[in-house]
Amino acid sequence: MIKLIKNELFKLFIQKSTWIMFIALFVLLLGNGIIAKIYADDYLNDYSDDWKSELQAENKELKENLKEAGHDNPMAEMYQEELSENNYYLKHNIKPTNYGALQFVYDNRDFLPVVSLLTIIVSAGIVANEFRWGTIKLLLIRPVSRTKILFSKYFSTLLFALGALVFILIGSWLIGAVLFGFDGLNPKTIQLSQNGAEYTSVLSQITSGYGYKLINLVMMATFAFMISAVFRNSSLAIGIAIFLMFAGNTIVAAFSQHSWAKFILFANTDLQQYQTNNVFIEGMTLSFSISVLIVYYIVFIALAWIFFTKRDVAGT
Repeated sequence: MIKLIKNELFKLFIQKSTWIMFIALFVLLLGNGIIAKIYADDYLNDYSDDWKSELQAENKELKENLKEAGHDNPMAEMYQEELSENNYYLKHNIKPTNYGALQFVYDNRDFLPVVSLLTIIVSAGIVANEFRWGTIKLLLIRPVSRTKILFSKYFSTLLFALGALVFILIGSWLIGAVLFGFDGLNPKTIQLSQNGAEYTSVLSQITSGYGYKLINLVMMATFAFMISAVFRNSSLAIGIAIFLMFAGNTIVAAFSQHSWAKFILFANTDLQQYQTNNVFIEGMTLSFSISVLIVYYIVFIALAWIFFTKRDVAGT
């Protein structure tokens, strides 16, 4: 199995398109850092010893901005969050931590859908391309079971996703350290939720923020892998998976009035809804969503295995 996985990773990383994916990912991270440095530098304050007076001055300005914007303005929520954070610091006599590398890493969790997109592309082609190029016969003539061949491809896909995730973490930290400075090994900051404000470590926020999004990444990669194995068409797998990835929440919202909507995959992929107490559909629980995800995962893997191991490739 290890040799098969090494072979799959070699075939994956020998392609120029794979390296282009990582280069594009780095450019996005760098561009986001430069934009934040240029346009948001005024908001990333470096607080002095007189930080209380500075926060009070900020609050005065934020209240004025909030009054001018009105409650219907999209910026109103941002002003209110900053106001709540400042009030928490003042109330608990805590000097705000300056924005730094680890906070930039946390903010870049929103790039994980890009990793999902790249993983879908890899997952969709790793089986289908073998049939399209006719190289599937070269794999099947080896004294190795089809099951091992299939799962070596699946594990290679997951390793690619893990590698892209680590690339974002390390790349974000390096770019953040250069642009915003090093903010210590475990800085703390305010995290707002429906339960109020909480003073937590940035590392714990990174772990939870990336961890929750990782679930959706694995499920979409597995779905694309299944489509690739069943239909032997990478374009179809990519198209369907990407469409569902972006339209999933819209689909859930459209059928949210029906009781069976809670069984839709995309109603359960965001487990963070239980942390924020913002559950999509009434009656859903954490254990229910985990059970639904496990069932979907087993179905996706089972379908991929059945079609790959039983298909006749004599005419391929």
